[in-house]
Parts: sequence; structure tokens; C-alpha cells
Amino acid sequence: MSKKLTGKAALITGGSRGIGAAIARSLADDGADIAISYVSNAEKARSLVRELQEKGVRAVAFQTDQSKPSEVAGLVRKVVDHFGHLDILVNNAGVFITGPLGEVSADDVEKQFAINVGGVNAAVREAAKWMTEGGRIITIGSMAAVTSPWPGISDYSATKGAVSAYTRGWARDLGPKGITVNVVEPGPIDTDMNPANGDFAAVQKAGVPLGRFGRPEEVGATVAFLASRDAGYITGASIAVDGGHSA
Repeated sequence: MSKKLTGKAALITGGSRGIGAAIARSLADDGADIAISYVSNAEKARSLVRELQEKGVRAVAFQTDQSKPSEVAGLVRKVVDHFGHLDILVNNAGVFITGPLGEVSADDVEKQFAINVGGVNAAVREAAKWMTEGGRIITIGSMAAVTSPWPGISDYSATKGAVSAYTRGWARDLGPKGITVNVVEPGPIDTDMNPANGDFAAVQKAGVPLGRFGRPEEVGATVAFLASRDAGYITGASIAVDGGHSA
């Protein structure tokens, strides 16, 4: 029996580790062929590609600077050339830079907007040229788009608020083509960048009604659902995967 995403081709930006890698695994488990992008760690990307291929799907990795719109658009075209089509785009690549107001440099502000907003924008605009009816666009946002639980994340929150607003607009733009557009907004997730036993973990868990960090696989499962036919009537939605943090 075929899996839900058999025959589909998916691109996960920033997919070589953490949440991105979990998403890649979830989509591959459902039968999708997988392309991931990475910025610097080629060996980690190659290792994941080998792991995905062992699941019986096609997999490939492309080095891409997410802050450069031309490279991001080129990435989408490479995926289309490689697989012959693109059915699922997951905008996962992003950066998280914090600091007191006035101490975050202008370069760091620009970097966050370039990657978290500009890169997503470039990927969606290019993907929309190639996707057909049934296409899925899913962006990994953050609960910081709707709540700022501590000082120092205003710039990051603004970038995630922007992609949330874009999602609603793109859902209107692409609905007539039968393409859905949604944003998944995780709370604290246990990754190497934000470990559940890290120095800042207790403060984060204190704001989560479930009292724990989420697992990358829980975000991956949500994305896999949104990518499936079962989610065909969900678009323009912001889906919180945050243990109730934004409640």
C-alpha cells in the first residue's frame, strides 16, 4: 500500500539538522522524495541524505545561502530539475539572534530579516511558479509571532510575525491554484541549538502548561499532516506546536 506522500517531491530549507531534519524524516516516512538545503555543514547534510535514501526515497542536498534571494530561487529550480516537479515546500531555515534593545547590531537585524523573511519570500515566489493543484507551502514560524515572553527577542518576533502575515496573504493568492499555505509556530523545542537541559531551559519550561520542551518529531508530524491530502481544506492557518505556551 502506498504511503500518503508517495510520488511527491519536497524541499526543506535548512533541513540538515534539528527541526528541519525531523521534518525531512517525517515526510520521507510518508513516502516523499526529499531535497534539503544547508549553509555550511556538508557532511551532516550528506549523512541525512544517506539516511533518507535508506528509507527507500530519493534524497539530495544543495548548499544555499538563505540570505540571498537569487540563491534561494535557484535552489527551487534545482529541485524541480532534479525531481521533475515540486509539490511541498517547507521553509525551515532561519536564525535566532537576541539581545537588549540598542545592543543588537544593525547587521544582525538585517541578517534576521534577510534569512527569516527574505529567504522565505524568495522560495515561495519561485515555488509558486512550479507548483500545481495540491501543492503545499509550510513555513516554520514561532510562537514569538504572537507573544514575546521575555525581553530581547523583538527583532526575531518581528520576522516571525511577518511570515505569519505573508502566510495569510499567500493563502489568498494561491488558493485559486489549489495550493495551501500554512505556518507552524513551535514553542521551546529540544534541539542542539536550544537544549531542554540548557542554561535558559527552566525559564522557557515555566511558560509551558505541559511543563516540557517539545520534540522535533512533534513538529515533523504536524508538517507531515499539513503536507498530506487530509489537510486539503486547511490554508492560511497558524498552527501552534508549543505545549500551550501561547495560550
